[in-house]
Amino acid sequence: MYPRPIPEAAVWQRRLYVLAVVIVLMLWLCPLFAIVLTSFRSTEDVMGGNLWGWPTGIGVIDNYTAVFTQTPMARYFLNSLIITIPSVIGVLALSTLAGYVLSRYRFPGNMLIFALFVGGNFLPHQIMMIPVRDLMVHLDLIDTTAALIIFHVAFQTGFATLFMRNFIAALPDELFQAARAEGASPFQTLIHVAIPLVRPALAALAILIFTFIWNDYFWAVVLTVSDSVKPVTAGLANLRGEWVSAWNLISSGTIVVAVPPVVMFFLMQRHFIAGLTMGAVKG
Repeated sequence: MYPRPIPEAAVWQRRLYVLAVVIVLMLWLCPLFAIVLTSFRSTEDVMGGNLWGWPTGIGVIDNYTAVFTQTPMARYFLNSLIITIPSVIGVLALSTLAGYVLSRYRFPGNMLIFALFVGGNFLPHQIMMIPVRDLMVHLDLIDTTAALIIFHVAFQTGFATLFMRNFIAALPDELFQAARAEGASPFQTLIHVAIPLVRPALAALAILIFTFIWNDYFWAVVLTVSDSVKPVTAGLANLRGEWVSAWNLISSGTIVVAVPPVVMFFLMQRHFIAGLTMGAVKG
């Protein structure tokens, strides 16, 4: 099922493998390199048609300054923060509570409720587009950040509950039995026993959910109209329409949009890896 490791003695095979990895990595990074290089170009370079050659003039400061001074990117960026941060907090809170109950308590309908959480992840977004938009119109929330927050919390909680339930279910039963013996309530057991042990999982989940919501484009277009509400993904598409020939500005805006998830990953990299490998090896 899995490829066998290359033996140490097979020197040429290992060299060819490394060469193949380098080639694939270079091909994968080419678009990113092109975008970064274009974001450094001066306006004269772009207007002169020098889109693939080495920049003759460096306009990196002018380009990144213009993104925030000549376009509404600052507003889009703030909108994304307003949408993403509360959504991530809401998803983590609800999925931890739901995962704790579904993993530690047996009651009629337990597996049915869990199946509903999991099954919601298999619904294509396009199927839900009209019902969700009609619901937000009926609630008078269309074209508001609240609409996106509510939807993202509702939709992402299914995957997050599956994630947290499996982690909490893997914790030793003896810890929870000891907490009950000491007279701890279920909520106290969750706060003082479960959450400290699944912090790496929460960190990994936070990064994943942050990335999912920050990069969402489909619902940003469906549920928002005005620039005062649009997040960066929908706003970046607007820039492409308004600044169709200013590829240096569009590329600079693309880099700005990509920075927060990357920064968050590197800040929480240790917790992210620990969360993904938690429980992989039993002592």
